[in-house]
Amino acid sequence: MALVLNVSLCSTSKPHLSLSNSNFKPTTLLHLPLPLLGFNAKQSRQPSQKLTFSLGGSVSGATLAALLSASFIFVDPALAFRGGGPYGQEVTRGQDLTGKDFSGKTLIKQDFKTSILRQTNFKGAKLIGASFFDADLTGADLSDADLRNADFSLANVTKANLSNANLEGALATGNTSFKGSNITGADFTDVPLREDQREYLCKVADGVNPTTGNATRDTLFCN
Repeated sequence: MALVLNVSLCSTSKPHLSLSNSNFKPTTLLHLPLPLLGFNAKQSRQPSQKLTFSLGGSVSGATLAALLSASFIFVDPALAFRGGGPYGQEVTRGQDLTGKDFSGKTLIKQDFKTSILRQTNFKGAKLIGASFFDADLTGADLSDADLRNADFSLANVTKANLSNANLEGALATGNTSFKGSNITGADFTDVPLREDQREYLCKVADGVNPTTGNATRDTLFCN
């Protein structure tokens, strides 16, 4: 990849230096004073005049020392992965993650949209604001997980373990299915459920959430 140098003077002229060197792999932005590169700043120039340098091949030892001592910012394309959230660096959107172990991990706002997550282990994971939109969570272990404000829209959450999970404010719109899931001690406070979903969950609801102290049946407004 290319190495780009932006050089400026504390004067009316604003020379620009661009340096290409194939030995530098990440794209790098640097701001260097011209004296480090041997440029004479005392030359007389018009206010609007611009100076452009194009250097190729190898650079001198003095220049390399200047580059190493300068402040720089790396922009690594490898970090521009698809999906994922600020606390996870793996690609998790639209992936087959069957049986993968995420237990105890902090995955706030992680993107699992449309992923296959069958028998995946999320036990005790922090999944606040995570997206499981249209994901397949059949048989997944979500016990003790922090699922506040998570998005389960159109997700298949059948036969999953949601015991003691905190789902406060989570989304469960569309055809989200919890059939066959263990919801003992789960907290469904402020979760918008269809009436048929709520009635089904009330048939199996039991227990008290150890984190919030709320009874599962109360959070579902069961009679």
